[in-house]
Amino acid sequence: MPETSASTILIIDDDADMRYSLARVLSTQGYKVTEAGSGEDGVAAVKKGPAPDLIFLDIRMGGMSGIAALQHIRSVNSRQLVILMTAFGTAQTAIEAMKYGAFDYIMKPFDPAKVLALAAKGAQAHADLRAAGDYQPTVNPDDYREGIVGSAPVMQDVFKIIGQVTASDVTVMITGESGTGKELVASSIWKHSHRANKTFIAVNCAAIPDNLIESELFGHEKGAFTGATAQRIGKFELCDGGTIFLDEIGDMALATQTKILRVLQQGEIQRVGGTGTQRVNVRILAATNKDLEAMVKAKTFREDLYYRLNVVRIKMPPLRERTEDIPQIVDYCLQKLARKKKTRVTKVSPEVLALFARHEWPGNVRELENVIYRSAVIAKGDAILVKDLPAELGGSALSQRAAPFEAPGHAPAATAAGLTVSGALDFLATELAKADAPVIPTMSRELAQRLLAACDGNEAAAAKRLGITKPALKKLLA
Repeated sequence: MPETSASTILIIDDDADMRYSLARVLSTQGYKVTEAGSGEDGVAAVKKGPAPDLIFLDIRMGGMSGIAALQHIRSVNSRQLVILMTAFGTAQTAIEAMKYGAFDYIMKPFDPAKVLALAAKGAQAHADLRAAGDYQPTVNPDDYREGIVGSAPVMQDVFKIIGQVTASDVTVMITGESGTGKELVASSIWKHSHRANKTFIAVNCAAIPDNLIESELFGHEKGAFTGATAQRIGKFELCDGGTIFLDEIGDMALATQTKILRVLQQGEIQRVGGTGTQRVNVRILAATNKDLEAMVKAKTFREDLYYRLNVVRIKMPPLRERTEDIPQIVDYCLQKLARKKKTRVTKVSPEVLALFARHEWPGNVRELENVIYRSAVIAKGDAILVKDLPAELGGSALSQRAAPFEAPGHAPAATAAGLTVSGALDFLATELAKADAPVIPTMSRELAQRLLAACDGNEAAAAKRLGITKPALKKLLA
């Protein structure tokens, strides 16, 4: 739970009773609460400053509506966190709330536990925004024109091999898990080779059905099969003089593997349905996320083709083995998005980077890029915060923080461990004996506040539990 003692909250609602109840719940956790009785007064308070950490804003008010007030507030301070309150949870309400930059919205009547949880989430987001304000980019996108970002030792080894193979036409096998950037490596080899002014074609072997891949790669003659109404030139002919990248080659059928071997050995292809051969001068780069050695043993991949392809191997490391590169990748992606004017986000909070470093990233760099783009679109300001992350990242992290409020029916750990009321009183008496000043008045008020929260803001129930009248409870809380 974030430190709430310095957190300030502004409640904007034209219902005085609602403001009172909400302020009572929030004050139990140490928030400093101020109030405004209309949208106009709330906007004026924000303009006057200082800006609150968080605003609870009612949607339906006399005069300026909550949506209009939200737009004014965000125009004054685009980073202001606003939680909209509504008794009408329609699709239109939710869409408009998020469209105009609300941090979240909550339904009336309130569940105090949800109010406090949302306030804690907002206070944490405010702290993250402050921390993100000092964030400085660590890369220049112009330094990574190849799109391969990273400076970890394992990536330095990759860069060295790329440089070594660009001067020749050697066949290269690129291995690694999905999403590690194998096609970027192939493209980089081509761009730095003497074939850079010739065609580069990438073919995903796994995406083409077995009965079509030969036609796709080698072409076909008219009438070669049903539907072949005209001659077709295949990828190898189109790429003559250039470079072809066969991605996911481990998914290629054995029959097609045989024809690929012929290209490598003899530099010839034969169109489907054709009788003659055509000479082609093509450099082949291949990639797979499969264990080709095991496939060779299982006879699902040709051994002779394996050795022809595996002249030089470049193994792309998974992202979890180079987490020190994550800040650079994040910066690169954000700056690339900003240049394309897809988002205005240029920063991330330190807590987000910490979560990224702990995540396993089964989808590797591709997964990280998708998370960055998705989170940047969701983000309300110029920084990605924890709350903007997908559930598997942000959701799990938030749930690990200490809960700001124990709802009825969910006993604190001490009670669950068997601490009775009698035991609690014995402990309290021991602690009071150590005090050197009267503590009962302060303790009574604190106990009343906590009990009121535990009773969902029901003053009658809290008074009954304390054995006092409702007016006495209000006096105690005053």
